[in-house]
Amino acid sequence: MVTVVLTTPRTPPTPLKQQLLPLATVVVLGGAGYALVGPLLSLFLIKELGANPFQVGSFMLVSALAALAVSTAVGRFSDRRAVRKQLLVVGSLSGTAAYVVFALSREYLLLLLVSVTLAALSSVMVPQSFAYARQSLSASGSSRGPLATSALRTLLSLSWAIAPPLAAIFVERSSFTWVFAGAAVMYALAALAAWYRLPALPKPEPVVVMPDSVAVPSRARGELSLTAVAFVLLQGTTALSVAVLPLFVVDDLGGTAGNAGVAMGVCAALEIPLMLWLGFVAAKVDNRLLVLAGAVLALSYHGVMLVSGEVWHVIAAQLLHALAISALQGIGISYFQDLDPDFPGRATTLFTNTGKAGSMLSGPLLALAQANGYRTAFALGAAMAVTGLALLLLARPRRARRPRTDVGAMP
Repeated sequence: MVTVVLTTPRTPPTPLKQQLLPLATVVVLGGAGYALVGPLLSLFLIKELGANPFQVGSFMLVSALAALAVSTAVGRFSDRRAVRKQLLVVGSLSGTAAYVVFALSREYLLLLLVSVTLAALSSVMVPQSFAYARQSLSASGSSRGPLATSALRTLLSLSWAIAPPLAAIFVERSSFTWVFAGAAVMYALAALAAWYRLPALPKPEPVVVMPDSVAVPSRARGELSLTAVAFVLLQGTTALSVAVLPLFVVDDLGGTAGNAGVAMGVCAALEIPLMLWLGFVAAKVDNRLLVLAGAVLALSYHGVMLVSGEVWHVIAAQLLHALAISALQGIGISYFQDLDPDFPGRATTLFTNTGKAGSMLSGPLLALAQANGYRTAFALGAAMAVTGLALLLLARPRRARRPRTDVGAMP
């Protein structure tokens, strides 16, 4: 089979700020839009719709699966055409429409339909934003991809640090209607920013590569598959430990909800400078080494939590957790793009989908920990971290492949 690789023409180097400032605006607005509604969705279903536990679980699971399927399909499509700007606009408008319906309707089936269509389509914004950044910088010859990725990931974390407390205030002082209305406004502003301020990427030029086995080596596919499974486990450990932390602090250590909030706040606060710092480090150090270090740190964190006996142990351990999250989530995107440099949309979508799959995996494990003691969750997390680290070591890329600043491949 002949593979036609669409390469993006080189453009004169552009200052990093001019390239990514419009994209950063889109990332912040879109991230804030979802961060307003995501943490409160289950509460909304229970309080406003009167949903039972089965309905809530079904809604969350089906919505997550739909988002995963849509983002995967769009990721593959985006690597075949120069449409990332348009996809960001469509994703933003879909989010606007979805949360307008959520603001106005209280019908379970209608909202489920909206969630698996419009809301699922809005989920393409995160992977497409990072793929746009990679492709834009590669086209201009910049080598600062990891730094740009870390900066954008930091902005996304900042959105999540600010928006959920604001959403809680909205709910407490008014209603869920205003939360969803606020999210719709954020997505609408993101659409405007993407349409009017985001530069269109250069039109791709086709280059024929013979044969197909050379274009996409089977060993490279195996490395990417092993890495993806490893990241499902490693991101699953993060989701599980975050979910269980308040319960562990209050029920097992005799602390308060405030103590748990301090621990989680310390971790979130540390992530922001650490992600930026690791972005600078990644310019000098192989991304693979940083990712492996992140897996080791994740294992270390769960080991410390497993033997923690005081609240201050938990708070102190958040430095390890923040380092692990910063390495795995901040550098992980660039690492996936390095493994599949000719398809940035597919690679970035695969990375974000490992987070979604990890979150789904953490649900049953949390239930298991509830039945056997919350400390069990950290033992499970340690086992997942060990397995993830082993898979990363098995993947062992022969050497980092240079991105060809392409858009994708056509069969």
